[in-house]
Amino acid sequence: MTTRGIHARVWCRFEGFTLDVDLQLPGTGLTALFGHSGCGKTTLLRCVAGLQAWEGGLTVNGDAWQTATEIRPVHQRPLAYVFQETRLFPHLSVRRNLTYGYRRIPKAERDIGFDQAVQWLGLSPLLDRMPAKLSGGERQRVAIARALLTSPRLLLMDEPLSALDQGSKQEILPYLEALRDRLAIPILYVSHSAAEVARLADHIVMMDRGRVVAEGPLQETLARTDQPLALGDDAGVVLDAVIDQRDDHWHLCRAEFPGGHLWLRAEDWLTIGAPVRLQVLARDVSIALDQHTDQSIQNLVPAMVDDIAPELSPGTAMVRLLAGPTPFLARLTNRAIHTLPLSAGQYVWMQVKSVAIVD
Repeated sequence: MTTRGIHARVWCRFEGFTLDVDLQLPGTGLTALFGHSGCGKTTLLRCVAGLQAWEGGLTVNGDAWQTATEIRPVHQRPLAYVFQETRLFPHLSVRRNLTYGYRRIPKAERDIGFDQAVQWLGLSPLLDRMPAKLSGGERQRVAIARALLTSPRLLLMDEPLSALDQGSKQEILPYLEALRDRLAIPILYVSHSAAEVARLADHIVMMDRGRVVAEGPLQETLARTDQPLALGDDAGVVLDAVIDQRDDHWHLCRAEFPGGHLWLRAEDWLTIGAPVRLQVLARDVSIALDQHTDQSIQNLVPAMVDDIAPELSPGTAMVRLLAGPTPFLARLTNRAIHTLPLSAGQYVWMQVKSVAIVD
């Protein structure tokens, strides 16, 4: 067993539900626990936290939290837990909510300073407010900062955006992205939102009925043709790219990735050299045998057919394509595959709608 990383062998039965997983996860970055409601995501998080009895073992970056003979109680596990509900102390200001746990950590053990957490979560204007005067997104940012100020070795987040409206979600997502990149500790993040996971996760664990059905780096796992969770319209790939051109006349910019480039709507922050994470859904990728420029779709990318896999629906199949080393997925009807016809190893042109690229 490696000293870095999280190793969790968890078995428990709870109200007729059985959780049975064996995971080796990265020791840094954000790992998403993803799946439909009732699949066991939150139960697994509660087991890791020590809030629920279970059998097995848990080691976090070389520190054994549970073995066959020893179980460390929850108050001795150096973790922080962010719930769906913020659970702020209503009678304390934002500042006093933040310092509640922070002042209980010995100075020598404080890995994150008060001013640092306030800056990371943009809380300076809110410090003297009471929780009742905060928006839902502001309350959640305070809850996250309060958790970080306990200097945890592991951060657990249980669908922290599920209780927020769309505007509040868009407000808080950039803060979560920044934390993912700044923190040196692992984050386990429960979600059933494919869009949320695509934007935030480095690693993904797909769960169904208390078991792991797929697990690995986000980009590799989402590019599988077998689609273990039948993602439907959410099926697609995530890729990292860099902005290499801007066309201010047409309000577009070009994102370059290994194997090609894609044009997307320009935003002010998308400057030359800026890194960007893109999501391309399988439903928005079509295939042509020749390069057609007489059409509205402007993204034409040469690619090779890597695999064709039937879906649960008898009329469609998932086609995996490689643009250089970068995988894409296209959902096509079986009739289209037969008519073209398509086969593994064939070189084609991918047609990708600019409006389907989520940055």
